[in-house]
Amino acid sequence: MLVSQRTLFSDLEAFLHHLEVVEDRSPHTIRAYWNDLGQVVEGLEQAGVAAARDVDLLALRRYLAGLKDARLAPATVARRISAIRSFFRWMGREGRVEGNPAEGLRTPRLPRSLPRVLTSAEVERLLESGEDDDELDWQGLRDRALLETLYSTGARVAEAAGLDRPDLDLDGGTVRLRGKGRKERLGALGRPCVAALSAYFEATRSERRRRDPRAVFLNRWGERLSNRGIARVLRRHVVRAGLPAEVHPHTLRHSFATHLLERGANLREVQELLGHESVATTQIYTHLTLDHLCRVYDRAHPRSGAPKKKQPGKKQARKKKAAVKKRRKRP
Repeated sequence: MLVSQRTLFSDLEAFLHHLEVVEDRSPHTIRAYWNDLGQVVEGLEQAGVAAARDVDLLALRRYLAGLKDARLAPATVARRISAIRSFFRWMGREGRVEGNPAEGLRTPRLPRSLPRVLTSAEVERLLESGEDDDELDWQGLRDRALLETLYSTGARVAEAAGLDRPDLDLDGGTVRLRGKGRKERLGALGRPCVAALSAYFEATRSERRRRDPRAVFLNRWGERLSNRGIARVLRRHVVRAGLPAEVHPHTLRHSFATHLLERGANLREVQELLGHESVATTQIYTHLTLDHLCRVYDRAHPRSGAPKKKQPGKKQARKKKAAVKKRRKRP
C-alpha cells in the first residue's frame, strides 16, 4: 500500500538512513548519494513532481534532458542515472512505488580513456623531490612517507587518509587498507616505505600537538590529514619534480598497477592488490602495458620484423681479439 503523504525528500531521507544503518555505507558514499539524488529530487519538484507516485519514466527522461541541455559531463549524467536506479529499486522493494520507473533509463556511452601513468624514472624523481634527510622537519618526513605509501601500496587517496596506526605492521611489511564499501584488504610495504614511515613516526613521537593519536598522516595542527590535504602535498612535490600538472594521487595508483604488470605480475594478483571486485576493471592496465609488451615482442620474437642487432661473425671476433692483444702489448 502506497502512502500518498510522503514526499520525494522524505523518501530520500529514508533511503540514506537505510544506506547508513542497514548497508553500513561509508560517509563518503552517503554524501555522494545525497549530492546527486538531492539535485534529482529538487529538479523533479520544480517540474511539479513532488511525490514518488507521480514519478514515471517520462518525468525522469525530461529531467535528464535538462542535464544534457545544461551540458553536464556524460560521466556526471551516468553517475546520476546510477543513483536514480538504486533509489527507485529500493523504493520498489519497500513498497513505496509500484514497479520501477527508472528501469527504462539508458546510460550514455562514455568515452574510454586511458589513465595517466608515470614512468619508473618519473616516480623516482617524485619520491626524491624533498630535501636531504638531515634537512627534513617532521612535515617533510611525513610527505616522504606519504608518497612512498601511495606508490608502495597503490592505495586510493581516501584509503591513505583513513589509515590508523594499528593498520600498519612495519615488521611484517604489510598494511590493512579499507576500500570502497568498507571492504578490507592487505597491502605490501616496500623497504623504502617502511624506512620512511619509521623515520616519520620517530619524528612525531615527541610531538605534543598530536591531537589524533590513531591517525597515521597528520596535518600541521596534529589532526588527520584529509583527502584534499594529501592532494596538496602531492601537488607541491609534483611541481618540485618538474612533472606534468595533471598528476594527482590516483596517478600513483595507476602507476603502481602498470609497473607491476610490466615486471611480470599477473592480472589476478594486481586485482587483489588494487581491491577491484572484478578483473574487468583491472584489465584497463593491460592497454597501458601494450607498448612495453610490443618492445618485448620485437626484441624476443625471431619473426617480429623489427631490425635486429648484427651478431659479430667469427672473422670479426678474431679481428677484435687481435686488436685487444695489440693494445695490451703497447708500452
